Amino acid sequence: MKKRIAVLPGDGVGKEVARGAIEVLQAVGERFGHQFYFSYGRIGGVSIDQDGTPLPDETIELCKDSDAVLLGAVGGPKWDSLPGHLRPEKGLLKIRKELNLYANLRPTSYYPSLADSSPLRKEIIEGVDILMVRELCGGLYFGKPSERRQQGDKETVVDTLYYEKTEMERVIRLAFELAEKRSKKVTSVDKANVLESSRMWRETAEEVAKDFPEVALEHMLVDNAAMQMIKNPRQFDVVVTENMFGDILSDEASVLTGSLGMLPSASISTDGPYLYEPIHGSAPDIEGKNIANPIAMILSAAMMLRISFGLEQEAEAVENAVKEVLEGGGRTSDIAAKGKKNVSTTEMVEEIKATILDNEAILNIMGAYA
Repeated sequence: MKKRIAVLPGDGVGKEVARGAIEVLQAVGERFGHQFYFSYGRIGGVSIDQDGTPLPDETIELCKDSDAVLLGAVGGPKWDSLPGHLRPEKGLLKIRKELNLYANLRPTSYYPSLADSSPLRKEIIEGVDILMVRELCGGLYFGKPSERRQQGDKETVVDTLYYEKTEMERVIRLAFELAEKRSKKVTSVDKANVLESSRMWRETAEEVAKDFPEVALEHMLVDNAAMQMIKNPRQFDVVVTENMFGDILSDEASVLTGSLGMLPSASISTDGPYLYEPIHGSAPDIEGKNIANPIAMILSAAMMLRISFGLEQEAEAVENAVKEVLEGGGRTSDIAAKGKKNVSTTEMVEEIKATILDNEAILNIMGAYA
């Protein structure tokens, strides 16, 4: 198989983890006989510095001409003082619109070897397997107007939460389709006791549910969902919600695995290439120190293999390699076990590659960290 992959490393540790994911994909290609061709584009702060915009047209065209997109991370304090339309995050919002990326899939899985890395007790997180389905192109992040205003002597601000019902329907339907292949349960999260948009969301979920009689639907208010995510996370299977709620809840779910550095994501398009990225940020405080956790980016690449390319065996090889390395004691600093030496970003990548390739010479390195 030959596939073209657009790589947008972005800012901060995005460059480091993207490099690691590429090396792992090259190992997959070597083992299974595939050819992956990588082309690079700019997004975020690095693009602001070089192109004067957080997302140049060349990057958009590069992505549209590719079979899938890998994105590292964007942002950092260097650009915090810029006006809103020039912030690095605007590049993320724009590429979602340009590629019609309407849904973000964020899985959270329990790793027995990382039970001690979570602040929650083992009996709470054991067996957790949640798929968060977040609407990605609407809501407060895209609604207009979004601006500051001067009304007489008062300084005011407005952000607009805007959705078309069809936008709600397509992401909720996707959640039900995914639930059919899992445990046949969808939890729809909203704030229907306060927001009119949430009341429409709840009505739409009820309508879609009629087409999936084998899938159970429950509604949950977002504040309760935030509590239940920590109190009893095993009750959830597929969780679907609007843009901002999904952003917050999926970050909260990272504590179940012990680190944001463990959580991948896939953004699904209506008619273009899908985009894969870790849910963590650019972490500028550790940029260049070779200590960032590359696993979320590597697992995002595994999602790409499965979802965009239909390579199930290859995706499982990557996921199993990650599990084996963790079980063998490999830990970056964010998931470090007490009394164990941390591995660097590059060492973690090497261990995962070696496991995929079954390279005993490299695997023996792990003995130094046991």
